[in-house]
Amino acid sequence: MAFTGRTNGHQESFSNGRLSCRICRVISTQAQLAAFLPAVKSAAWLALDTEADSLHAYPEKVCLIQISTAAGDRLVDPLAGIDIAPFLEALAGRELIFHAADYDLRLLRKHHEFTPSVIFDTMLAARLLGERQFGLSSLVEKFLGVKLDKGSQKADWARRPLTEKMELYARNDTHYLKPLEEKLNAELRAKGRLAWHQESCARLILECSRPVAVDEDAVWRVKGSTFLDRGALAVLRELWRWREREALAANRPPFFVLAHEKMVEISMAVAEKQPVDHLIPIRMHPRRRENLFAAIRVAQAVPPENFPEKIHHPSQRPTEAEFRRFREIEKRRDQRAHVLGMDPTLIAPKSVLGDLARDWDQYAAELMQWQRELLK
Repeated sequence: MAFTGRTNGHQESFSNGRLSCRICRVISTQAQLAAFLPAVKSAAWLALDTEADSLHAYPEKVCLIQISTAAGDRLVDPLAGIDIAPFLEALAGRELIFHAADYDLRLLRKHHEFTPSVIFDTMLAARLLGERQFGLSSLVEKFLGVKLDKGSQKADWARRPLTEKMELYARNDTHYLKPLEEKLNAELRAKGRLAWHQESCARLILECSRPVAVDEDAVWRVKGSTFLDRGALAVLRELWRWREREALAANRPPFFVLAHEKMVEISMAVAEKQPVDHLIPIRMHPRRRENLFAAIRVAQAVPPENFPEKIHHPSQRPTEAEFRRFREIEKRRDQRAHVLGMDPTLIAPKSVLGDLARDWDQYAAELMQWQRELLK
């Protein structure tokens, strides 16, 4: 199915989500960025997305910022050595259209200290409307009749130059957001849920702008570590530190160095004085392998009194009264969700229902207003 759009006075034809000609403009110099800023500042609307290299580098970085306006689609290249602060300043105070904004907001906050004032999240809007398939491709196909090509989803976005396929993929991520926003916005208004969406977007901005506190005693406790004894935990802690050093030195994600499961298996074997050679990947570089064994020796030298403590999460068994209140609140939530045709967990997940059953006044204050009203 074809979709026709207009960009900078050019009539463009799209077929199955692909541009028929390559006119995507990558902004990679300060002069190009300066020339583009007036269009950003005067734009009636702005749609934004980012691409990072979290699957290919460590730590990840913002590799591309896609922006669409009524004047067209552009790709801003932060890796070109340009100062993008003026660009981000031009976005400040404006409503930005995103799809699944959570990761983008955290990325822009972490690497560029940018937090938008107002957003419209098309994925969140779709979920509030009861859509079960709320990925961008699904929504664009359903509401706009366009099938997107998602072939570059796991591409290395630090690669330069970008391939034509990567540019087109990147452009598609923002090109359809405005017409999609218009349709979703209209449905939210018709169903009286626009205020819910606005409050949810404001909460999302707030949550993504908070600094992430790193718990040094928890960050290394990977999946499976709860089954380890204290001696094995001491080994795991050193293996995690070793893996972090190796990942940073190689600029590769930690799972490329050694998988979580292998770290847990090696830690258990060392603590039980069992051989570990067969647990180490055959293709591991000799230098990295030696560093791994050095980390094991460091862990073995730790005195037992300095072993990490096992973390026990106290499970508070609900009283009969609390259990009854939980069922009452859950029933009310599910009934409201059924009538609204939406996922019940959007109103409140079960963990929150448990808190509400224990102390409604304390935990209801943490809910958004629309959630509280639905649970009354």
